[in-house]
Amino acid sequence: MEIEIGIGKSGRRAYGFDDIAIVPSRRTRDPDDVDISWEIDAFKFELPLLASAMDGVVSPRTAIEVGRLGGLAVLNLEGLQTRYEDPDSILAEIAELPPETATKRMQELYQAPLKEELISQRIQEVKAAGYTAAASLTPQKVERFHKIALEAELDILVIQGTVVSAEHVSTQSEPLNLKRFISTYELPVIVGGCASYSTALHLMRTGAMGVLVGVGPGAACTTRGVLGLGVPQATAIADASGARIRHLDETGRYCHVIADGGMRTGGDIAKAIACGADAVMIGSPLAAAEEAPGHGYHWGMATFHPTLPRGARVQTSTIGTLEEILTGPAHENDGRLNLFGALRTSLATCGYANIKEFQKAEVMVAPSLQTEGKSLQRSQQVGMGR
Repeated sequence: MEIEIGIGKSGRRAYGFDDIAIVPSRRTRDPDDVDISWEIDAFKFELPLLASAMDGVVSPRTAIEVGRLGGLAVLNLEGLQTRYEDPDSILAEIAELPPETATKRMQELYQAPLKEELISQRIQEVKAAGYTAAASLTPQKVERFHKIALEAELDILVIQGTVVSAEHVSTQSEPLNLKRFISTYELPVIVGGCASYSTALHLMRTGAMGVLVGVGPGAACTTRGVLGLGVPQATAIADASGARIRHLDETGRYCHVIADGGMRTGGDIAKAIACGADAVMIGSPLAAAEEAPGHGYHWGMATFHPTLPRGARVQTSTIGTLEEILTGPAHENDGRLNLFGALRTSLATCGYANIKEFQKAEVMVAPSLQTEGKSLQRSQQVGMGR
C-alpha cells in the first residue's frame, strides 16, 4: 500500500532488517541436520557466502582462506591488488591515514594504472591453491579486461557497480550490452547492484546466473547520503525474490538472489535468507578478521572515486579470525561471530531443513525487536546494546 508523501507524490513503505523478525514455526530441528550449502551453476559451497570485492576485505590470501572455510571470495580486479606489485605496503599506509585526509589520499593511490599481468596473477594465485576463483569488474571495464581474466581461468565473473541496469544509455561511449556479453561466455556471471523488482527482473533476463541486491546499505557506503538513492534491504530482497519467481515462470531458469550489504550479525543474514536471498555478500563483518588485508579498516568500491566519492574509510577493529567470524566458536554475544552457525541455528529453530525452505519462513514487521526488554543491555552497551 502506498503512502501519500504530498500532493502529487506517493510511495511504498519499505523495511530494513531491524524492522522485521522471523517467526518461529511449530517444528524445530537439530542444527546438525540443517543444510546451509549453496550451489550456483556447477559450483557448490558449504556456506551461502560471497566475500565482498573490496580491498580491505579480499586479497588472494583471504580468498583462499574463505574458500577453505566453505565460502566464495570475490577479488576486485580494479583495486589495489591489480595496481601494485606490493599492495600490502599501500594497505598499511591507508590504515595509518588520519580521517581528515583519508579520502583524498586514497583517491591518489587509486590513480595508479591497472596492470594486466597482475589481473592474471591474482586469479592464478587462488586457482593454484585449488579454490574457486571469482572476481569483479565494473561495467565500464568489462570489455577491456574480461579476456585477461578468462585466460587466467576465472570461474565466476561478477559485473558490479553501485547501480547496474540492463538498459544503460550513454551518448559518451558504447555501453556494455549485458545480454549479448553474457550469452557469449559459458562461465556464470553475477550482476548488480539493484534494489527494485523491475531492475532485478531486467537483469535476470540478460541471462545472469545471479543478481546482487543492495544499493547503499553497506557500512562504508555513503551513496544514500550523497545521491539520495536506496531501498531498505528487507524490502529490496523480497522484491527481487518476486522477480525471480516471474523470471522462473517465463523462462524455466532459476536466477540466484544475493543480498549485498547491510548485514552485521548472524541474525541479519538469517533475515536476508528469510526474505528470499539464496546467498549473502558481506564486507565489513569480514574486514574485522585478523587476516583481513585492511588492518581493521574497511572502505567501499566508490570511496576513491576521482570526482564524487561515495564511501568512507571506516574502522571495524579486529574481533577474531575469519574462521571465528564465519563458523565459530564465538567468544562474544553480540552476533558478530559464528555468523553461519547462527544461520544454521535459525533454520533449525524454525524447523527448516535448507535454504530454499527457509525462504518460505514467516516474517513480521517488528519495530520493537531490537529494543524490547533490552534496557539493561543498552544502558551497559553489551550484547544487543552495542
